[in-house]
Order: sequence, then C-alpha cells, then structure tokens
Amino acid sequence: MASINKVILLGRLGADPELRHTKTSQAVCQLSVATNRVWTDGGGQKREEVTWHRVVVWGKQAEHCREYLSKGRQLYVEGRLRHDSYVDQSGVKRFTTEVVANTVQFLPQSRPAVQASIHDGPPSESVDDRLPF
Repeated sequence: MASINKVILLGRLGADPELRHTKTSQAVCQLSVATNRVWTDGGGQKREEVTWHRVVVWGKQAEHCREYLSKGRQLYVEGRLRHDSYVDQSGVKRFTTEVVANTVQFLPQSRPAVQASIHDGPPSESVDDRLPF
C-alpha cells in the first residue's frame, strides 16, 4: 500500500529568512511560518490560536526565499513533514518537527493570489484554484 506525507501551509513569516550553506555549498534556508485558527467559543467570544512551523527550503529556491521574503510576508508552502531527535548539551533527548518545502509561493500582502512562484515544476495555477477551501 502506498503512503503519503504532504503538508500545505498558508501563513506569514515570523522572522526574516535565515540562509546558510552546507559544506558542499548547497543553500538551505530556514523559515518560521505562523498559521492561525479563529473560532467562536461556547460563550460567544472570538478566539484565535497561532501555530508556528519550522520550514526548510533547499537549493536555488532557498536563495530566492532569502532574497525576496521578509518578516510579515504571506506565503504558501507545500512539502513533507520530517521528524528528528537529538541529545542536547545537558544530555536530554529533544525532538523536532519541520516541513521540508518543495514548493514556496510568495503571496502579495493585500489579496490571496500568486505574485511569484518558485518551484521545480511548470508555472502553477493561482492559490485559489489549488486550495481545498
């Protein structure tokens, strides 16, 4: 049986992108993306929950993210989840979860349409055509 590991995020950057290079000169960019959920609770009060996501972008796409994105910018990300663990300096085992992006689309601040699309495939349709909601 086949399996699928796919994540779709539509959110805003919480900080400027951080670009670095591996020992083999491959570009890697880390993004901090915030998504929010708004609902009305049982008492009629409007509530909001913000979730932060670590996103990793590789290669030329990583360089473009550093060049064109900045804190507060809205973006659309498609990728896969990756879980990892490590032991910190005090000997405590820590766990991390991040989204490894394969598509990052830069969205304009005022309306939800694609301003620029940077990915490995052909140009894509607008975000409205691709999102299920």
